[in-house]
Amino acid sequence: MTQSPQNEKPGLTYADAGVDITAGNDLVDRIAPAAKATHRPGVMAGLGGFGGLFDLKAAGYSDPVLVAATDGVGTKLRIAIDTGHLDGVGIDLVAMCVNDLICQGAEPLFFLDYFATGKLSVEEGARVVAGIAEGCKRSGCALIGGETAEMPGMYSDGDFDLAGFSVGAMERGAALPAGVGAGDVLLGLGSDGVHSNGFSLVRRVADHAGLTWDSPNPFGAGTLGEALLTPTRLYVSPALAAIRAGGVHGLAHITGGGLTENLPRVLPQGLGAQVDLGAWSLPGVFAWLRDAGGIAEAEMLRTFNSGIGMVLVVAEDRADALAAQLAQAGETVVRLGTVTEGDGVQYSGTLA
Repeated sequence: MTQSPQNEKPGLTYADAGVDITAGNDLVDRIAPAAKATHRPGVMAGLGGFGGLFDLKAAGYSDPVLVAATDGVGTKLRIAIDTGHLDGVGIDLVAMCVNDLICQGAEPLFFLDYFATGKLSVEEGARVVAGIAEGCKRSGCALIGGETAEMPGMYSDGDFDLAGFSVGAMERGAALPAGVGAGDVLLGLGSDGVHSNGFSLVRRVADHAGLTWDSPNPFGAGTLGEALLTPTRLYVSPALAAIRAGGVHGLAHITGGGLTENLPRVLPQGLGAQVDLGAWSLPGVFAWLRDAGGIAEAEMLRTFNSGIGMVLVVAEDRADALAAQLAQAGETVVRLGTVTEGDGVQYSGTLA
């Protein structure tokens, strides 16, 4: 037997390079119960495999078309990291994906996440993924897999990034938008704050106003950071119920680009929209952003959701019934205006 010299240095390990495989395994163990709680018909296997399995027939589809969406949380994540309030960003991540899926008429089926950091904290990672699982549970989709990447040298201490990917399905021939025509009514659903877009400008406004995330909230209770981290609203259940009730021709998720950029995405060529800005009151967070930042109305409408997080384009003769159904489901419903001949979004009145 050959023996190593006594003065030979021990070999390097992956842990010496900054990657702790044990911590990654511990995180998987911590999040397994949360992922299991999102189980729904169609899920074929739990976490731990090289891929997630899903049975579309078991989910109730006979001739399905798949729809996929991917997104992140943007620089809202910076506020969460700086304040340590990590529990809601997972909901944001899910919402940004599944709210897009329903705009195509699809039911979200499953979700996968990507969590990347320089040095893995099992506790912080578990809080983030618990939020992802909660978002999935509320949306009726299963968390069937993901990736945790520990990459020393890529991220500063305490920093991490998030991305998500969701797949949904619909029966062939049920895709939206479909049948949108002049005279259709625009039903807006209230948002739960800024959601997950425009935070580079939000951060600039806070700095311009001389506020920190621990400053008292200038438009409500608690701190400014806590208020801004209110999770993105999940519209999946009420929107799918409205689609199944009939009369919904299209949906627009009001994210980056605001009403100005997102409404035209569901309107056929040659059709536009007339929106009454006096139909709803500007929520406090947006009034603060406008006033503290001196932001022009046009900029507000193409940067933020300004209080309307989802718009349904519906048949005129179904508008009242659908508005009542959505309100019964807990949504704040605003009759924004109508689809018109022409291009783009035209506004009347002012945000107040």
